[in-house]
This record gives sequence, structure tokens and C-alpha cells, in this order.
Amino acid sequence: MTETSNKSRLAIIFFTVFLYLVGFGVVIPILPILSRNFGATAVQTGLLLSVYSLMQFLFAPFWGKLSDRYGRRPILLLCLLGEVFSYILFAQARSLEWLFVARILAGFFGASISTASAYISDITPKHERSKGMALIGVAFGLGFVVGPALGGGLAVWGASINSEPHFDTSFAAYWVAGLCLANFLFGIKFLTESLSETSESAAKKKRFSIMWHYLNAKTIGPLMAVFMLSSLAMSSMEATLILFMGEKFHWDVKQVSFGFAYIGVIMIFTQGFLVRRLLPKWGERKVLRLGVLLLALGLGGIAISGNMAAMGITMTLLALGNGLANPANLGSISLLTSSQEQGATMGVTQSMASLGRIVGPLIGGLLYQHISITSPFWASGILAFTGFIVIMMIYKSIPEHARQA
Repeated sequence: MTETSNKSRLAIIFFTVFLYLVGFGVVIPILPILSRNFGATAVQTGLLLSVYSLMQFLFAPFWGKLSDRYGRRPILLLCLLGEVFSYILFAQARSLEWLFVARILAGFFGASISTASAYISDITPKHERSKGMALIGVAFGLGFVVGPALGGGLAVWGASINSEPHFDTSFAAYWVAGLCLANFLFGIKFLTESLSETSESAAKKKRFSIMWHYLNAKTIGPLMAVFMLSSLAMSSMEATLILFMGEKFHWDVKQVSFGFAYIGVIMIFTQGFLVRRLLPKWGERKVLRLGVLLLALGLGGIAISGNMAAMGITMTLLALGNGLANPANLGSISLLTSSQEQGATMGVTQSMASLGRIVGPLIGGLLYQHISITSPFWASGILAFTGFIVIMMIYKSIPEHARQA
């Protein structure tokens, strides 16, 4: 496979993941509105967000395992088509129960993001692996910047067209379904198979036995734990930052949204540019170590920020840290895995991140409500620093194939 061909395939998988994340991001601003219209409590609205991550936790290894057995392309296309139906169901939902069904289906099919990571593993040489993984992060960042803005805009547009109840949110959801359908058709035409050799044993292992196997693997298990700790720390912060900024600096939702957009832009810059410059000079070890340390300092720094200048510094640190750590971590895990098990490994890794996104908001909310408004950020900083300690314990065994002599 030529270098030009691999670059075009990377561009295709990047575009596929980007459109998937845009679709996910569109739902974020309209989901609380729709659930409130159906009489949902704050807890039920939170559960609507959590159930998506729960399905990803349960089924990311499942899709990864199937992609090892049958190939990446058919699994990605199947899941893209499944997302079309999940968003159509979301648009037609007229009760809270059907809204939950739609989000469960979206999480089930959305768990295929691990297969996209495995696709990148298949088509990148070892010295380019972590830089390839950074593309997933760039797609995530762009999706979360573009998606919520697009979702809010579509809902406003829908309301201006028709004032009937739920038309605005249904209008936006149909657009997401159309976006997913375009993504599916794009994949049929341009997405080629990346897996040269399927794994006969992949389909024989059960989901939780696969998770247990990799979590107990030398170096891979600790790296997955670090990935989960980072996700846990970030989601705890995200769940309480809007409350903290409102109470301490009198920010509203609009201002906090711009704050999250700033974090997204920094992460895009870090993973799209900075990581690709640092990895050849430093290798995965140093980039991962620096990233997790900056993440810990940024998260903990929120708790002691007394003015907006200090908050700007801490937001920059945590965005830089997250942007450096994730691709180096994913790349290292991929490098330590055989080519026949990339899908299963990436599935378990993304499953660990989903577990963090399930538990993190709950921990953050409890700490904020019952301890203090700064306690979620101290806790997030400690979680990230625990990940840093784990990295130092396994430091010598982390690969650094990206480093060029």
C-alpha cells in the first residue's frame, strides 16, 4: 500500500468519524429541551446522557471483536446505517420511553468508534501510529465544536418554520439522520477494507473475558487504566464546570459554551499540529507523560483560580494535556497489540473511556452538592495525577516508535 493511498484512506476515515461526531454533537443542545418537554426530571435527563455512554461501554468490545473477525468496512457501514434509524426514531419520539430507546440504539451503534481506531491501526506504520490516532482526537474536537452550534441553529430554524410542539427538535434530528445517511453512502463509495488478515479466534471470546484479558495484560492494562482515569476526570469536570462558573463568575450557558468551544479549539490544534511535531522528537513516552501531568495541573488549577485570567491558563493547560495524552496513549496501546486483535483492543480501550463518562458526572455532582464547589476539580486533578503515577511506574515499557533518531 503506497503512502499516498494510506493518506487518502486516513482522510476518508477522518471524515467518517468527524460526521459521526457532528451528529452526536447536534443532539447535545436539543436533548435537554426535548426531555423537558416530555416531563423528564433532571435525573432522567442525566440518565438520557449516561445511557449512551453505558451502551458504548458494553458494546465497544463487541463491535471491535466483530471487526477483527469480519473486517472493518462492513462493521463501520452497518453501524452508520444503524445510526440513521436511531436518529429517525429520535425525531419521531413523542414520549420519554421512546427517547430512551432512541438513545440506547444510538449508543449501541455509536460504539463502533473503536473500529475506526482499529482501522487507523491497520493502515499506519508503527512510527506513524500515534500521529494517526491523533486524527480521531481532531475529529472529536471538530465534531464537538461544530455539532452543538449546528444543533442549536437547526432547532431555531425549525421553530421559525413551524411552531407545533416538538417540531424544532424533530427537524434537527431529521437533519442528523440525513447527515448519517450521507456518511453511510460516502462510506459505501470510498471506504475500503483495511484488515488484511481476519482473526478466527476473535469471535470465540466473550465480551467480558476480552475486557478482563486486556486489563490484566502487561503495560496495556495500566495504559487502559490511565485512559479511563483521564476520561473520568474530564467528565467529572464537564458535569460541574457550568455550575462552578455560574456561582463563582456569574457565567451563563452561552458563556460556558464558548469556554468549552475554546477547549475544543485548543485540543484540535494540539492533536492536529502539536502532537505531530512532538512525537518524532520525543516519542510516545515523553508526550504521554507530559500530557497527563498538564491535564492534572489544569484540572486541579480550576479549584484555585480566583479570576478569569487564571481560569484561562488552567483551561489551556487541561486542553493541551488532554490533546497530548490521548493520541500517545491510544498509539502505545495499539503498538503493543498484534495486528489480528486491534479491533478488540481498541474496543476495550474505548469501553474504559465510556465507563469514565458514566461514573464521572455522578461523582462530580455528588462532590459539588455535598462537599464544596471546588471539590470536583480537586478530585479530577487527583485522578489525573494518579494516571501520571501509573505512567511513571510502567515508563520503561511504553513504546516510542514515533521517535526519530
